[in-house]
Amino acid sequence: MSGSEHENGVHMKDGHMKEKHPKEKQREEALRVLDRVEAESETIGGSTFVRMADRARNHMSAADKDADDQVEVWATRVGRGLGLVFAIGLAVYLFVTYVLGR
Repeated sequence: MSGSEHENGVHMKDGHMKEKHPKEKQREEALRVLDRVEAESETIGGSTFVRMADRARNHMSAADKDADDQVEVWATRVGRGLGLVFAIGLAVYLFVTYVLGR
């Protein structure tokens, strides 16, 4: 068991037990915490973006409407698409008029 480590911070080296330095214990704990925070932040950030993108895609594709009624589905898609175009056009108009305007 040369060079093995136990959970309590004791090294086994050549059959003899050797206690870890307190700073080494703190360093290892800090590295574990940083790894966990990094993994969790990637999960949270990634899942939030994916959830928002899925929600927008479902909204624009009229996933909330009855799939058996194709007229309602396509009318909803067209209406939501035109609403998006109008909102973008309005934002551009307001920007040009009040920010870049005279």
